[in-house]
Amino acid sequence: MPTDKEKAAFAKRLKDLLEPLKIRGGTKLAEQFNLRYHGERPVTPQTAHKWLTGTTIPKPDKLRTLAEWLNVKEHWLHYGPPPGSSSRPMARGEKYPPTPETIELASKIASLMPKDRNLVEEMIERFYGEDTEE
Repeated sequence: MPTDKEKAAFAKRLKDLLEPLKIRGGTKLAEQFNLRYHGERPVTPQTAHKWLTGTTIPKPDKLRTLAEWLNVKEHWLHYGPPPGSSSRPMARGEKYPPTPETIELASKIASLMPKDRNLVEEMIERFYGEDTEE
């Protein structure tokens, strides 16, 4: 369950993304959001207002629609940037710069025997759904 601080930070990111679009209130946000959302229940102006005031964070399907509409990653919109990185939103497909831990892990994988490295790569591909043979 998100803390009040996390909800407030989400609301700030959302408002910052909506500012250039001149969307400031729950009614306008709900109206524009519902044009793009294809789920069962559209959002009400009250729900959109709760997003903007940091009372609630959207459910995953609605968060996904917001991220697609605003051209940012869902993870960034929900949680914000990783510690020590830029607070600017990242476009879909853009990747965070590698951390020292990521570089160390990649180095360990690269030093494996070829058959073991291949196994690790296959597992990663499977987790990310890039295995197209099935």
